[in-house]
Amino acid sequence: MDRPPSAMKPNFSLRLRVFNLNCWDIPYVSKHRADRLKNLGDFLNAESFDLALLEEVWSEKDFQDLRRKLAVPYPAAHYFRSGIIGSGLCVFSKHPIQEISHHVYTLNGYPYMIHHGDWFCGKAVGLLVLHLSGLVLNAYVTHLHAEYSRQKDIYLTHRVAQAWELAQFIHHTSKKADVVLLCGDLNMHPGDLGCCLLKEYTGLHDAFLKTQDFKGPEDGCTMIKHNCYVSQQDLGPFPFGIRIDYVLYKAVPGFYISCKSLKITTGHHPHHGTPLSDHEALMATFCVRHGPPQHSPSPPHSECPFPWPFLTSRPPLHSDLLLPSALPCLGPAEKSSLIRVLRDAWMEMGLGIARARWWIAFAGYVIGLGLLLLMLLCVLAAGEGAREVAILFWSPSAGLVLGAGAVFLFHVHEAKGLHSIQAELQHALKKAKEAQALGAEPQLAPLLGQQEGDRAEE
Repeated sequence: MDRPPSAMKPNFSLRLRVFNLNCWDIPYVSKHRADRLKNLGDFLNAESFDLALLEEVWSEKDFQDLRRKLAVPYPAAHYFRSGIIGSGLCVFSKHPIQEISHHVYTLNGYPYMIHHGDWFCGKAVGLLVLHLSGLVLNAYVTHLHAEYSRQKDIYLTHRVAQAWELAQFIHHTSKKADVVLLCGDLNMHPGDLGCCLLKEYTGLHDAFLKTQDFKGPEDGCTMIKHNCYVSQQDLGPFPFGIRIDYVLYKAVPGFYISCKSLKITTGHHPHHGTPLSDHEALMATFCVRHGPPQHSPSPPHSECPFPWPFLTSRPPLHSDLLLPSALPCLGPAEKSSLIRVLRDAWMEMGLGIARARWWIAFAGYVIGLGLLLLMLLCVLAAGEGAREVAILFWSPSAGLVLGAGAVFLFHVHEAKGLHSIQAELQHALKKAKEAQALGAEPQLAPLLGQQEGDRAEE
């Protein structure tokens, strides 16, 4: 991507207003869908943000309706298509969009968990590149796999894998960006492994933790009990609310970005009573300018302190029993938060691989038994006495073999995907250890170092 000619003055300053919402727009399922989308369109028209990034707009017709309604304040818009149902991601921009791209996550749940439906959606991350007065802004919108059960989270490994792919996508696509912005429903609590992995590896800052002026629910929760569309089952063991929607940001050296204000709705429409969704909307105002802040910046520190909260909410990983030979040796130098989170993500991939192998073996046994049963039915059908019984059981047996075959192939694909991500994590862990051994601080994102090198070459 060629950089636009610089048009920035030494006292350059840019104000950026961003809106993010998981719209809960599921045809035939979501309550008051048409009314809520109408209210959303009216609100966005009235406020005129620089960017509006939306998730769970599962109906492309609804997107087109919003696009027509918002054509004047947001002349640029895009809907990210993926999967069978769609990604549900769309963006509306006051400024021209220079480039658009997206990445569909390799692993996204299980096709046989039809009642959850995530596998059919094609969860992804969307990217749009904007040029604002000579500044290059990369804005990302994403939606990760839902949790469904905090106590028995069968999708944890896939969500951590998605967080890693998201971090890698941001790293590889934002090398020419001055400012990076990520909004979306991560379906992760602030201290969860995937959330810590994303923030530690990319160096992105949490707007809720950094904002100078916050208005909204306590602890920044984005699903709260006061919202009439939220049930206690949605909140699980957190009766007052959970924070799973985020606005994350960063700037490269030479620019300084600060979150001047962050507002989160409190279970009601910002202007009248009915909520816009079962999730709360996030509205952030940023200020971007040249150079570092006026005061001397404090040393970088992790927003995910050790020990990770997720380690206390489920049993130990026991990855040393599953993968004893591949785990790198840990020593006193393992004090970096980035190294710890990379190691724990690596171990989580190991657990996922072990589960995938179990399913592969189980499906293989079922296929073998099913084939033996089919052979027995063929023998019975060749005789005279039990032909009718053999014909009666032929179709169920063939269906069993085909179903087990589909499960076998899916989990082979899952195991290969997890192996690939685990190898990437192990390589990143090795590089982080080497950087720490040389006296560098591996806590910051590799993204910054790469961008600084690119700028030096330019």
